Amino acid sequence: MVSYEKFTLKNGLEVLVHQDTSTPIAAFNLLYNVGAKDENEHKTGFAHLFEHLMFGGSKNIPSYDTPLQMVGGENNAFTSNDITNYYITLPSANLETAFWLESDRMLSLSFDPQVLEVQRSVVIEEFKQRYLNQPYGDAWLTLRPLAYEVHPYRWATIGKEISHIEQATMDDVKSFFYKFYIPNNAYLCVAGNVTVEEVKRLCEKWFEPIPAGEPYKRNLPKEPTQAKAKFTEIFADVPLDAIYKAYKMPARMHPDFYAADLLSDVLGRGKSSRLHEKLVRELQLFNSINAYITDSVDDGLLVVQGNVNQHISIEDAHQALENEIKKLLQEGIESKELEKVRNKALSTFLFSEMEVLNRAMNLCYFTMLGNTDMINDIENQILSVDVKQVEAIAQKVLSENNCSTLFYRRNKN
Repeated sequence: MVSYEKFTLKNGLEVLVHQDTSTPIAAFNLLYNVGAKDENEHKTGFAHLFEHLMFGGSKNIPSYDTPLQMVGGENNAFTSNDITNYYITLPSANLETAFWLESDRMLSLSFDPQVLEVQRSVVIEEFKQRYLNQPYGDAWLTLRPLAYEVHPYRWATIGKEISHIEQATMDDVKSFFYKFYIPNNAYLCVAGNVTVEEVKRLCEKWFEPIPAGEPYKRNLPKEPTQAKAKFTEIFADVPLDAIYKAYKMPARMHPDFYAADLLSDVLGRGKSSRLHEKLVRELQLFNSINAYITDSVDDGLLVVQGNVNQHISIEDAHQALENEIKKLLQEGIESKELEKVRNKALSTFLFSEMEVLNRAMNLCYFTMLGNTDMINDIENQILSVDVKQVEAIAQKVLSENNCSTLFYRRNKN
């Protein structure tokens, strides 16, 4: 049971406090309710760019890392299509340093043109290294716009194309910052060896003076129900052919979310999963295969991804994969099969909750989703999924018309 107290500052910043006196550490997690899905489709990659810019110095603090390291702290951040999350862990005795640093970033970045140029170069290099020059790196740059027609999940967090970051102006950057990086679009959780009184005092000192911004009202286009199967293929210098099959699945707060998640585990989580047992170990058609979900706030994707063995045609491998999916739809799954993946999912969650930082992240995330108490209901949600629910969601999700397939073919030399 994760206990917490919650309060809201006058400027709209929602604050959560989770006390755990068993650790000398404090975790400071600040989640901004902005991700790649909130970008202008002609100016993508900005949420991710800001993940970098926020470490380039703020109005009163030219170097973010140095003062934090001096008090024994660490920090990092991540961006997804749905959120941007910054976090600090440090000895709880030095908690105020985290408040000082993070509040100054929210108050105002330095907006130093040199910082923008440095971070622009870093992001462009990351785009090239991770997406364009790495085997299969650009698969998602093709798969997302294939699977999504109108929803801004069409592009990855890195952005649609390098030119959007190359052409970003300082006015673009300032506009994005003042629209999204405001107290009333953020959720703060302080967890660990802290008290509510201390956190309130520090919040009032460091965050409450920051003025609220114009409330952001998200109004994203709703993705239509997919009516027919989609297919595309690309060729590249990769070692093996690869297959990606993306099926639309329910959103994060949908009652069938965990059933779809466990369905992906039945198909392709680990070496004892159906697809690995049949297609890798027995038939030796694939070098590797797995299934996973994108864990998206809005309607997400259940993805089956596999690399085909060198002397097997991609068409034969795909047919065998389709046969296994049809077999699951026709014959269903066994209770033992579900119990195995349910136990795995539960142990993964429970182990992750041992880290105070993960608890802080989850408290922010579920608060953003509108139900903080969900953090204490995940175990029940996982355990309550039964065979019938998984089989029912399989019929909906694994439908041929609900699938977008990418053949990633290797160039034959």
